Amino acid sequence: MKKKVNRTYIGGQAVISGVMMRGKSAMATVVRDDKGELQTEALRVTPPEKRKKIARLPFARGVVNFVVSLVSGMKALMRAADAAFTTDEEEKSKGSKWVEDHLKVSLGDILTGISVVLGVIIAVGLFLFLPLYLTDLIAGALPAVSKDAMYGLWYHLIEGGFRLVIFILYILFTLLFPSLRETYMCHGAEHKTINCYEYGMPLTVENVRTCSRLHDRCGTTFLFLVLIISILVFALAGVPLGMLYAYAGISGILERVLSVVIRLLLLPVVAGISYEFLKLLSYTDSPLVLPLKAPGYLLQKLTTREPTDGMIECAILAFEQVQKMDADPELPEQLFATETKISKLSEYMMRNFAAHGIDMSDAEWILSLTLDIPRSALSEERIVSRPDCKRILDLTAERLTGRPLWYIFGDTEFYGYTFKVDERVLIPRPETEILVREATSSLKEGDSVLDLCTGSGAVAIAVACEAAKDKAVTVVGADISEGALELARENARLNKANVNFVRSDLFENVRGRFNIITANPPYVKSGEMQQLPEDVRNFEPGIALDGGEDGLDFYRRIAKDVPRYMARSGLLILECGEDQARDVVKIFQTATRCDFAMVVKDLAGVERVVKIGF
Repeated sequence: MKKKVNRTYIGGQAVISGVMMRGKSAMATVVRDDKGELQTEALRVTPPEKRKKIARLPFARGVVNFVVSLVSGMKALMRAADAAFTTDEEEKSKGSKWVEDHLKVSLGDILTGISVVLGVIIAVGLFLFLPLYLTDLIAGALPAVSKDAMYGLWYHLIEGGFRLVIFILYILFTLLFPSLRETYMCHGAEHKTINCYEYGMPLTVENVRTCSRLHDRCGTTFLFLVLIISILVFALAGVPLGMLYAYAGISGILERVLSVVIRLLLLPVVAGISYEFLKLLSYTDSPLVLPLKAPGYLLQKLTTREPTDGMIECAILAFEQVQKMDADPELPEQLFATETKISKLSEYMMRNFAAHGIDMSDAEWILSLTLDIPRSALSEERIVSRPDCKRILDLTAERLTGRPLWYIFGDTEFYGYTFKVDERVLIPRPETEILVREATSSLKEGDSVLDLCTGSGAVAIAVACEAAKDKAVTVVGADISEGALELARENARLNKANVNFVRSDLFENVRGRFNIITANPPYVKSGEMQQLPEDVRNFEPGIALDGGEDGLDFYRRIAKDVPRYMARSGLLILECGEDQARDVVKIFQTATRCDFAMVVKDLAGVERVVKIGF
């Protein structure tokens, strides 16, 4: 027998076509859908140390863990079923589409809800009412077993025995169904994976396959303990209750109802005792406790089967995902790509974006652009199809890496025009539209325009397109980056703009004089580059951001050379950073013989644009 060298707090359960694993702060479910593809859902859970103190006390923690496991396990089962079985939009019935359109809920959710309710009813009937009924039959035939004999002690013991027999028969009955036998195979994969880790072996399919499918912390063993301990607890509680019933003259239907209610109320006590007992048994592999573990192991022989390699792969991925999330609190959640309500999808995105310091409006943009609906309509409930959900989740996952939203989509809107953007250029900002507005309002027939540090070409192209509506002008865009110029030329073709792009370090390769010169040069202080938001700092080109020690290097260089390229009565329009406008004005007033200088504020009241007249 292999010896365990590790102990893990990670546990799990089988789900439809896969395995769910749960750790201290996360749970992960991995299933293989009916197309053979692996799908993963990984969610954060409240770690034990963050629960209320009373919920961490012995016996109380067993009740809490029982409820938490029951709820999370049921959710995992339902989510796994949604992920495992795909339905194309064309295959949906008219009834299914009607439910989605009118009730704003998927038919699968309704059927799942009905299944849960029926499951609870069947469980109560099988394990509470049926044992009572069968025991009543025996009590009627054997006076020694009646509720009055020994105040009902034998009655309650026999009732508990029936409950145990029904439980075993129920397990045997489930073995008749291929789908449940497959689930038991996934159960085996879960146990084998956890054992493999505890044996100190690398988690590979080959290693996991050699491990035992029996485990001390199995849920089946826990349920068996619950049944055994419930027999004792219900029997002991039944003695004083029998006396109370006799004294109060309670009998018949009322007695039956009270008996069921009291058993339900005692379940937390039973769960708390069972949890502590299971935890105690799991601490040792001593042969001395084997007789206590043996009944649970025998039941596990029924509820686990040898898994396929694909099932083992699901279990390994789920286990490793939980390990990663427990080790790294910053690791984002994942959702299955299934039909889902837009409100649920939005809540998931908002929660994860908030946790990673990402503007939550990005979630609205992803939903709006993917579903092709206005942002104002996002509050209206609707069902998001599986393909759209997958696209949204993929975009969300990429945004959580820090990559800017508009790089992910590949284009953005600026001044009413569409521009392709990627890591070669800065993403055009709304405040830069002031630069275009000031330039176009000053244009006259036949003017020539030069846009320095053109990047994506947004300013040059927007000016050219606006001017082309009623004037004939020439526009030149200059940038030092050939990669940026390639994208700028592509944007010019996209918007049918007549712009000549030149590779030039500011004025280096520029020829001629211009009536209007615009520029949005780098103006971030070198020492503040690392303080920029992550998506800007790690993805947008530093060459287009770093403006030197005080952020004003490019303004000084422009001021030095601009007189040689400015036509008579020309206008220079520059964007600048917050609190830089006055310094920029001083630079040009000192270095050039400008006629005037004025500052234009953006919509936030920030002095954003400087206009210099010559």
